[in-house]
Amino acid sequence: MTDVDPDVIRSLRRMLSRRSVLRGASGAGLLAAAGPLLAACDHDGGKKSVSSQAAAKDLSRTDKVVNFSNWQLYIDVDPNQKQKHPTLDAFTAQTGIQVKYVEDINDNDQFFGKIRGGLAAGDDINRDIIVMTDWMAARLIGLKWVQKLNVANIPNVKHIQPSLLELSYDPDRLKGPYSMPWAGVMAGIAYNSKVTKRVSTIGELFTRPDLKGKVTALTEMRDTVGLTLLDNGIDPASVTDTQYDEAIATVEGAVKSGQIRRFTGNDYTQDLASGNIAACIAWSGDIVQLQAENPSIKFVTPDGGGTRSNDNMMVPNKADHKENAERLINYYYQPEVAAKLAGYVNYICPVDGAQQELAKTDPKTANNPLIFPSEALQANLHSFRPLDDATEKSYNSKFQRIISA
Repeated sequence: MTDVDPDVIRSLRRMLSRRSVLRGASGAGLLAAAGPLLAACDHDGGKKSVSSQAAAKDLSRTDKVVNFSNWQLYIDVDPNQKQKHPTLDAFTAQTGIQVKYVEDINDNDQFFGKIRGGLAAGDDINRDIIVMTDWMAARLIGLKWVQKLNVANIPNVKHIQPSLLELSYDPDRLKGPYSMPWAGVMAGIAYNSKVTKRVSTIGELFTRPDLKGKVTALTEMRDTVGLTLLDNGIDPASVTDTQYDEAIATVEGAVKSGQIRRFTGNDYTQDLASGNIAACIAWSGDIVQLQAENPSIKFVTPDGGGTRSNDNMMVPNKADHKENAERLINYYYQPEVAAKLAGYVNYICPVDGAQQELAKTDPKTANNPLIFPSEALQANLHSFRPLDDATEKSYNSKFQRIISA
């Protein structure tokens, strides 16, 4: 378990909480969209869609451009010229490739809805790189809407952390990947030390008498249920339906007993900082921001383990500049470049060697375990397994029944 020393936290005033929009598949929004979205996936995955998946002719050698779609505030920014991104400018200077960078991803489901029709029809969606969270990346790979990357153009894959090289939905990133990691975030327990003593486990959070009615949990199923599974000794990466139902029962028990006051997005932060709640399930990025002004806020990776989500770069089937995209992906896996990015965005860096590079210029940030988790902490972070459409709908329906009660 890991406490984050507030002395290593610097102000993240330039950041919006990505978790407030990264939650794409959770809460009422998912259930409202689930019917048409799942139906669209079934339709899009049909014969017409599959028959149109041939890759476009790559224009990279003659057209020195790459079109990059990403989340808001997820890249470094020049403090004097807000429209400039120093790492992208350096890439262009080195390669001659112009990067058309657009921050048009606000939510996984929303963005999927925007690009779904074009991808299903086998059209060019005018994007060479898109960045999606694990579960949505798995869906796009399963639909065969993104291209296998040529690792010959990404030799810096050798710098990716080993834990990110073999995933259930993309099992061989060293030889034939469909996705590459951009950054990640963890979920664990946060508490206000002015209000309560340390909270080390989800079991404590859900049952300790002094916390009754002073606890919140997240509307993100993969984090709230994922942490509960870990507390039960179950790895979310291999959860069975029976194990999931047992975890749901645990969460429901904490609701019925009055232990959990409510379920929230990232709007728990004000209540936690003010002491209106004592402890909660929380996202690391939110807590980093709170600690900049309130060192009494603590973040703990539970004894049973924490959850980790990753955002991943992918190249759509009809992208015109695949090789240029691969060169840009490779560029961000240079430790010195990854260090510059991590030093600005302050989310989990996937690149080995970046911490040592950042320590040369910003040792406090380089020592922040929420950005550079130790090997022991990384080994204690787990991702929820990819779910097919039917299981996704079932699991979220059970979770929604609890959080809407």
